[in-house]
Amino acid sequence: MDLELSNKVVLVTGGAKGIGAAIVRGLAAEGAVPVVVDRDEAATGEIVREVTAAGRRIETVVADLTDGAECRAAVERAISAGGRLDAVVNNAGVNDRVGLEGGSPEAFVDSLGRNLVHVYAVTHHALPALKASRGAIVNIVSKVAMTGQGGTSGYAAAKGAILALTREWAVELLASGVRVNAVVPAEVMTPLYEQWLSAFPDPERALADITARIPLGQRMTTADEIAAAVVFLLSPRSAHTTGQHIVVDGGYVHLDRAVR
Repeated sequence: MDLELSNKVVLVTGGAKGIGAAIVRGLAAEGAVPVVVDRDEAATGEIVREVTAAGRRIETVVADLTDGAECRAAVERAISAGGRLDAVVNNAGVNDRVGLEGGSPEAFVDSLGRNLVHVYAVTHHALPALKASRGAIVNIVSKVAMTGQGGTSGYAAAKGAILALTREWAVELLASGVRVNAVVPAEVMTPLYEQWLSAFPDPERALADITARIPLGQRMTTADEIAAAVVFLLSPRSAHTTGQHIVVDGGYVHLDRAVR
């Protein structure tokens, strides 16, 4: 299926590693021009080499999105590099373990800065270009927003807010023709997930316990499977889909209790 994304310019925050990098690869494979916005310069260089080796175009902006001025500058540089802007993927974020116990109000606010505020800022600054292209926005969330996890109030609050903003923006932007959707992963093996697993006394046992509870295939969702959903939602093939929360998790969130 031709997703009609050839030469479409798509800004991807946190696009150098993990799910973000998989989204960038998926976009490039469809002929789109991904613009990676990431603060990790070394990882950004790696994804650039990979995409260009495949004969595809990619643009990059190195920026720290916890700085509001850098959010604006990143969008401006992305538009300048691509000549236009057709879509935004708000993917950057980190499960930083700022809990109710052991945390602080100040740490909670800082967590919102790492996981929520830049989503608004990047989208706000990108909006005129998105309206001009009648583009699309996809927000990457987390199952934590739906299920809770414990010990991560900041991240859970941020991701829950992004689910709410997905619906709010979908309504606000109806007249502009800009579609807004969210993709919700659950258990996906990424560098950050590997880091989390490594904190367990027996990481292999912890992983086996998790995968045993995933109904479809008793396996982790791959980053490429998340990317496929994102790329489709960005494409004109999903032209009548907006305001949706698409959970890509092998049934982990909604089917686990039913099948067990």
